[in-house]
Amino acid sequence: MEKTFDLAGGSVRDLNQFLHTGLAQSSVSRVEVANPNGAHSIAVGVDHPVDIQVRGHGGYYVGGMNKQATITVHGNVGWGVAENMMSGLVRVKGFASESAGASGHGGTLVVEGDASLRCGISMKGIDIVVGGSVGNYSAFMAQAGHLVICGDAGEGLGDSLYEAVIYVRGRIRSLGADAQEEPMTDADYLKVDELLKRAGFSHNPTEFKRVASARQLYHWNADADQEY
Repeated sequence: MEKTFDLAGGSVRDLNQFLHTGLAQSSVSRVEVANPNGAHSIAVGVDHPVDIQVRGHGGYYVGGMNKQATITVHGNVGWGVAENMMSGLVRVKGFASESAGASGHGGTLVVEGDASLRCGISMKGIDIVVGGSVGNYSAFMAQAGHLVICGDAGEGLGDSLYEAVIYVRGRIRSLGADAQEEPMTDADYLKVDELLKRAGFSHNPTEFKRVASARQLYHWNADADQEY
């Protein structure tokens, strides 16, 4: 069963209230969101296996704290798409502004276009696949998960990186503190292939470079005189 919310006349509050309290008790398996017109916080905190189609541009925090749902945005999104996501899939057919997938614990975020600054900041297990390029300081303090960049990466990629792994197909403008390029292994090629297929991209995994932590910032070094 399908249910439609038209945000030209309705509110995001009504949409989210249904997704939080009415969806599980209903027979609805697909939710259409019409005329989003850049509204903020569309489909946040969903904890149910439902297909949500957002037919236009979204504002800040679309799909934030998502759990189980599959959310597709047929347009661009503002800051923090899929912020703190736990599971499920969020797909952006257009471009994403700053901090896409920030602090995500699980699930998959796919941005088919470019992502802006700090994509994957502090990611904690989420997998992010970007069809285009990413801005400066993407994967800053990324702790776990994977970031696949099919285009180029801006300055400071992986700054203060922990155990997340970054794969880049294009040019890297510069690496951040404690990030280093490493040889690709068979396991890396398999992981990239899996993530590309999940995202629906057809690139060759052998075209990607691996960036991971040099693990020099894990512990405070009293002899370094704060110079790293």
